[in-house]
Amino acid sequence: MNAPAHPTASYAQRIAFVSEMAARLHRYGTTAQRLEATILALSQRLDLECEPWSNPTGLILSFNDPGKPLGSNDITRVIRLPPGENDLHKLSEADRIAEVVANGQMSIAQGHTALRTLDRAPSTRSRVMQVLAFGLAAAGVAGLWRLPWLDIATAAATGLLIGLLDLCISSRPALKEASEALAALIAGTVVCTVAVLVGQLNLNTVVIASLIVLLPGMALTNAMNELSSQHWVSGTVRFAGALTTVMKLTVGAMVAVTLFDLLGLEPQVRAWRPQPEVVVWISLGVTAFAFAVLFKASRRDYPWVMAAAVCGYMIGRHVGDAWGSSAGIFVSALAMTAAGNAFGRWMHRPGALVRLPGIIMLVPGSASLRGLLTLIQEQDMNLGQSALLAVLNVVMALVAGLLFGNLLVPARKNL
Repeated sequence: MNAPAHPTASYAQRIAFVSEMAARLHRYGTTAQRLEATILALSQRLDLECEPWSNPTGLILSFNDPGKPLGSNDITRVIRLPPGENDLHKLSEADRIAEVVANGQMSIAQGHTALRTLDRAPSTRSRVMQVLAFGLAAAGVAGLWRLPWLDIATAAATGLLIGLLDLCISSRPALKEASEALAALIAGTVVCTVAVLVGQLNLNTVVIASLIVLLPGMALTNAMNELSSQHWVSGTVRFAGALTTVMKLTVGAMVAVTLFDLLGLEPQVRAWRPQPEVVVWISLGVTAFAFAVLFKASRRDYPWVMAAAVCGYMIGRHVGDAWGSSAGIFVSALAMTAAGNAFGRWMHRPGALVRLPGIIMLVPGSASLRGLLTLIQEQDMNLGQSALLAVLNVVMALVAGLLFGNLLVPARKNL
């Protein structure tokens, strides 16, 4: 058996460090199976026995000192946490700190100090970039869908407003519960106003593009991935949370549409997508940059994150054109998962830096919101069932790609 990395560290110090690391990985958007595997590996290297249990709103960590009689000094930590948000920079830094502490290159006290430095408030520049990224993501997705220029401009302006709303809500926790519905209400109001006063719009599509950052496509994918990994509680809770988010967004958008109907104002609606291929390429670059900002990647990682987003989209598109959309999503998810695992092996950094942006443009958030909006507007169960089937096909293809990608190139790092 290898000697412990920190022979002078007390049992309580080791437990405190592992608990802090688990809580941070949870906050940075790590799924249950990856978080639990990471904490198990870290605990073993710190000469601890740990039984972790993770769900989207908390952690239970049961510790035992293998050098003492079983049950003589068991400690259980119950940690209540809000649902995590993707933060690639902090995830990468936490992974680095865990690695150097486990290797004995940094003391546990120094590791705690290093983790606390991650709590610094974001700079004004970072906040401005986050708000701008909302608008860029909305405009980029509208361009990828080949919408007319008025639609793209409307989506960009609405996305900026939603970014400002998100910034305001971050300092007002009381508004958090209704944030998605309020954002959708703003999006619906702005888009309907433009459609009434300025010109025709692809109404639902522009609303969805404006809300693209808030759509729970990644949450749906992670939920199904956790369920397939037999993390039943975490997967079920995450799935329920994603459905609730879709319903909140639908409610907000429908309130706006209903208000305009009550006022006797009829938005001008069209279905027109005239943009040439060059707009799609420009929009792809804009969208990739926006997601690099929204995922809070380090600036040195922007090339990796953007390249992964572009590759994931292009693989899905070209394979989908040849063999069908489900095949395109499957192959793209498989390729990007394998690429993320290979990145972790060769670069000794979290594979999430490649895997997460690589599949973000494949997730079914827009399809789920479009389906529910259509169901409510048309009051037609057949349309709703068709939308549900489309979302199910996307999720199944994504999860299959993630599973087989991990088989193709096994991960060195659980993150």
